[in-house]
Amino acid sequence: MNDAPDIVIIGSGMGGASLAAGLASSGARIVILERGHQIPDDAPARDPWRIYTNSAFRSNETWLDEDGEAFEPGNYYNVGGNSKLYGAVLLRYRAEDFSELEHFDGMSPAWPFPYEELSPWYDAAEQLFQVRGDAQSDATEPPHGQPYPFPPVPDEEAIRVARRRLERVGTKPFSLPLGVDIDRWLDAGQTGWDGYPDTRCGKMDAETCPLRTALAHDNVSLITGAEVTELRTGYKSSRIHEVHYRKDGEDHCLTPGVVALCAGAVQSAALLLRSGVANLSGYVGRCFMNHNATAMIAIDPRFRNTAVYQKTFGLNDWYLDDGEDGKPLGNVQLLGRVTPDILKIQVPHLPKFAARWISGHALDLYLISEDLPDPESRVVLKDGKIQLIWQRSNMTAHRKLVEKTRETLKDAGFPVVLSRLFDGRVPSHQCGTVRLGNDPATSVLGPDCRSWDNPNLFVCDAGALPTSAAVNPALTVAALALRTAETIKKDLAA
Repeated sequence: MNDAPDIVIIGSGMGGASLAAGLASSGARIVILERGHQIPDDAPARDPWRIYTNSAFRSNETWLDEDGEAFEPGNYYNVGGNSKLYGAVLLRYRAEDFSELEHFDGMSPAWPFPYEELSPWYDAAEQLFQVRGDAQSDATEPPHGQPYPFPPVPDEEAIRVARRRLERVGTKPFSLPLGVDIDRWLDAGQTGWDGYPDTRCGKMDAETCPLRTALAHDNVSLITGAEVTELRTGYKSSRIHEVHYRKDGEDHCLTPGVVALCAGAVQSAALLLRSGVANLSGYVGRCFMNHNATAMIAIDPRFRNTAVYQKTFGLNDWYLDDGEDGKPLGNVQLLGRVTPDILKIQVPHLPKFAARWISGHALDLYLISEDLPDPESRVVLKDGKIQLIWQRSNMTAHRKLVEKTRETLKDAGFPVVLSRLFDGRVPSHQCGTVRLGNDPATSVLGPDCRSWDNPNLFVCDAGALPTSAAVNPALTVAALALRTAETIKKDLAA
């Protein structure tokens, strides 16, 4: 391996893999450093007891919470990053999410550019991830430059019944845009995909789509088991000159022309803090955001849920306007099927027969509200360990979303509706810690995802997002990475 590649990409998740796919045709020598390894084909990928209890896939690392207590954050370090177990929902931010928005508990700031700037890169990302969807089914959907590559994943019969019930009470369920080849997925096992690791059998994640595209080029290589420990600038230079990493107990160093950090919002911020770079503003690690999220189960003894995968529609009726005070509430979408085993794992004291009955008569949902950026919500290092200090925001909107959804489900014939707020210490939608913006005093990156302080350093993961919106961030990360690839290619050609 040449120790002076043109580009080093740190991380092979949604940002890193999409960036590599966008850069691969440039001919530049690209090295991708991934701290994890590929999930093997024979992994227990469809066994909920191995996934949700003593996980065969989750890292055993611990972080510190705001009180200094250790906890397991539930991150995954694999080729493909956290996308290996994601729900494959590939929603765009709404056009309004790029503008300043007033919420019940504060303001969501404007991006440094409008939706129209990112729209063509959303188009490209949807093609890259082979998204299945219907852009006409959601009134809040922003304009597309081209249609989705494939029609939506079909509702199963029980889900069609649930959709019709919700339509009859006045809501407008829309088909979720999904990165799943459902026939291939089910051929490999009769489970849902949400929360299940993909062993290259139908889920369109960072490994199976952009990384595969990138590695088809001879100028792109992937090093696994490579944990990056430090970035160093050159002598009397602000450019990142050295990337240090450990592999198999040995230290290595690369001296690239361009560095792209795509390790995830928390780990990217931690690496920058550990390295002492890109932080003249003092904003590295600040404005950490993590969606306010609730799991909801709606039960009706007359409803028979025979679905295998379930996760095909959502509600955005209250995304932009609650219908009363005119302020945004958030997104509702189906969860992957909560089977009796999964329910029993989540509620251990529940008898197995009760878990079977509830699962067979329930509809499972996931409610998301926007978390607003706050400089005091942050990632710091304490004695070398990651500490996550998160202050929930905008909970008025989230409580209203929970109540609106509960009332709607009861009107639709589900008399029992149970809900549980997700633990905020498990940052599955982590973002905002290396935010882009127009002002170097309050952001880490310029609008092109380039560090204000280090001209050859880019960050292309959810850390760059200046707002969390109220939808899954994966597609926005991929679109930003593809846009950044064009910027880097122009630099290489200059």
